[in-house]
Amino acid sequence: MSSHPVYGLFIDGEWIPTDSTMTVLDKFKGTTAAEIAVAGREHVDRAVDRAAAALKRPFPPYERYRVLAKVAELLQEKREAFALTLAAEVGKPIRESRGEVDRAVQTILVSAEEAKRIRGEGVPVEAAAGSENRMAFTIRVPVGVIAAITPFNVPLNLVCHKVCPAIAAGNSVVLKPSEVTPSVALMLAELFREAGLPNGRLNVVTGDGPAIGSWLLDNPQVRMFSFTGSVRVGQSIRERAGIRKVALELGNNSATIVHRDCDLDLAAEMIAWKSFNNSGQVCISVQRVYVHEDVRDAFVRKLADRAAKLVVGDPYEERTDIGPMISEKEAQRVEAWVNEAIAEGAELVLGGKRDGAFYTPTILTRVKPSMKVCSREVFGPVVSIDTYTEEDEVIAKVNDSEYGLQAGLFTNDLRFAMKAAREIEVGGLIVNDASSYRVDHMPYGGVKNSGTGKEGPAYAIKEMTEEKLIVLNL
Repeated sequence: MSSHPVYGLFIDGEWIPTDSTMTVLDKFKGTTAAEIAVAGREHVDRAVDRAAAALKRPFPPYERYRVLAKVAELLQEKREAFALTLAAEVGKPIRESRGEVDRAVQTILVSAEEAKRIRGEGVPVEAAAGSENRMAFTIRVPVGVIAAITPFNVPLNLVCHKVCPAIAAGNSVVLKPSEVTPSVALMLAELFREAGLPNGRLNVVTGDGPAIGSWLLDNPQVRMFSFTGSVRVGQSIRERAGIRKVALELGNNSATIVHRDCDLDLAAEMIAWKSFNNSGQVCISVQRVYVHEDVRDAFVRKLADRAAKLVVGDPYEERTDIGPMISEKEAQRVEAWVNEAIAEGAELVLGGKRDGAFYTPTILTRVKPSMKVCSREVFGPVVSIDTYTEEDEVIAKVNDSEYGLQAGLFTNDLRFAMKAAREIEVGGLIVNDASSYRVDHMPYGGVKNSGTGKEGPAYAIKEMTEEKLIVLNL
């Protein structure tokens, strides 16, 4: 008997074994955490067929609410088991893993409530000449089968952000989680089964990401794609999806401004944590920091002091703040980028050390915009600090990026805050907090190469429904 979980595919409410399997590693121990089934094209097509067939059976809003609320209850009961799985397959520290489970519970509950609030609006067609005897209104109807493709870094809550609004809106879902962190998605599917979700409304296929994504794109029964991941893959999905709906949450190299009038202790505390949590593997992790030259030295000292206190180590230990990166290969990439920046003139203030898949919290100053650590998405525990003197100058520096997901601004000057709100090119500006602030019911999404569409259950439901007009000739 295996000492680790072995998962099949979840299709039409049943667990389906396959001839081929993949190993999921414990990112800290290097041992086998789970084995997962590898889907073939026939499995993916079957999942889509079953998802499409499920749409023909009634699943009214209150039943969607009831099922989702039950899933949230079951997840809360199994909080520690899910947290330990996150610590194993992501390498995420156990305290942070528990936080992800808690957030996922909230995402599910908000989705449950929003299932009861889907509505259209009245349309005053009678105001047009010749339509005096008519009345009109809109309703929102499900898109249909939605393919949800999720990343490795937040593999429970980001699954919930796609699956739960889709189900709340009356759709069916074929979910493809990351092959390196799939276990929590499969565990969540079992909770949906226990909660009474009608068969076919949620299907989970695991295995080779590019192959499964291609098979889903080939299937015309899939009417929408919701993807979180790289710009390159997102662009490919958009090109191949044609006129079908696409929601993309892509890359970022988040900037945070530290103005001369702000609370430097608050800024240092927030940025120290929100640059390095989950080893910097978060789309809105602080990567670029722009500090007014008047407070540069004081801020760098405070930030370094706080970051140096972060504990790097065993993710299963309560005291650990930062665990390993997702793989040694990714840690090697981050190491190479930092070394390249130093060779080009950047100054290493803290960190810059790698041990296997671990990379220490790293602070660089005297950076240039052309350096990879500034111009590209590091997706690792590295923050680069630059300076500025004028408001227009720093806004231009923040905007000098192909990305635009979120940015942060520490200031007590309301006028500057409002100027930044108007002029910084991002989907969200966070004032007196870092760029990585997020609660799960807010609208979340970017501009430029950071993607299209919004997450947050109420906003995702709009993406995942179509507005239909009804006109009555009375």
